Amino acid sequence: MAFSVQMPALGESVTEGTVTRWLKQEGDTVTVDEPLLEVSTDKVDTEIPAPASGVLLKILAQEDDVVEVGGDLATIGEAGEAAPAAAAPAPAAEDEAQELGSGA
Repeated sequence: MAFSVQMPALGESVTEGTVTRWLKQEGDTVTVDEPLLEVSTDKVDTEIPAPASGVLLKILAQEDDVVEVGGDLATIGEAGEAAPAAAAPAPAAEDEAQELGSGA
């Protein structure tokens, strides 16, 4: 089962954070509470730990991306498992492009 890594609330008035550096890469094995990435806000710079053990399947927020509290940063799951929902929008976009192209 895949787990979503989300931007935590890093302070009472903090609404977003900037991904400053990934400490792990896609495909790396991580353990629960192991630091995954560094995040910077206007009040604090901190490391975000893994919420579960497994494999870092997909990084959703790149370095320098600003992510709202609760926003998805990455997906952790089992080796060989596909990251959920990340691939779902792509086929719809391809279908739409084919429909637009066939009308010309």
